[in-house]
Amino acid sequence: MACCVKCGKCQCGTHHAKSILYQILNKEHGNETKCQLYCSPHCSAGRMGCSCADRRVILKMPEATWRRASEVLLKTLNFIRNLPSFYHVPWEDQLVLIQQNWAPLLVLGMAQDRVDFDLREISAPSLLKKILLNQSLTASNELDSSSLGASFAEVQKIKSLLWKFWDLEISAKEYAYLKGIILFNSGCHALKCLPYVQTLQQEAQQALMEFISTMFHRNLSRFAWVLQLITSLQDIDADAIEDLFFRPILGGTTLNILLLETLYIKPD
Repeated sequence: MACCVKCGKCQCGTHHAKSILYQILNKEHGNETKCQLYCSPHCSAGRMGCSCADRRVILKMPEATWRRASEVLLKTLNFIRNLPSFYHVPWEDQLVLIQQNWAPLLVLGMAQDRVDFDLREISAPSLLKKILLNQSLTASNELDSSSLGASFAEVQKIKSLLWKFWDLEISAKEYAYLKGIILFNSGCHALKCLPYVQTLQQEAQQALMEFISTMFHRNLSRFAWVLQLITSLQDIDADAIEDLFFRPILGGTTLNILLLETLYIKPD
């Protein structure tokens, strides 16, 4: 792949000026690569060399994307509601499973519904401006982290995963089994009924493997690829999803609270 590392550009398509001040401020990062987030989602070059990793983005068409993300969220909740096995789990474990797995479930639902989106970058004060204004770097970082938008790097991970699912052309049945594998995540901490959750996850994995074996002529390499994507899904930053797709419409509440109230997960 012809990557932007070769052309000397950052992922945002601009050349970094090699001024004396730039070299001093970035001396410790001098050997890192520059290609990242504006490259193709399939580009795997190192991502830490460019300041784009610190940038924040918002949706270019927010209303339309918020609506589609909300539709996916409702479908995800309906999927969970229609699983009797989920409600056989103690409510404390239901709480843990939802809190730790709603984000990968949502991204998986976005992949199934082919929800794509464009981004617009939020301008932020440069490091030089912060120095000249004598701003506290700690204070400014806290301000940046609480501002509107989501981490550019984290959002790019989401977009990359969506493209990988689309490349594999996952079927509806495969998506259903994948949702079961993700929801009954036996790797979740503090599960009171861990053996039961492990059994449910193993059953979903077995069903997926048998389906792939039947439909794809025992091509179990596809099964391995799909499981690898699940592992990547579990690394998705839930805060980035909430900030990008739901923060402007949630207001002061959190998506965790909304999900639990909607599913009536509470002490008896």
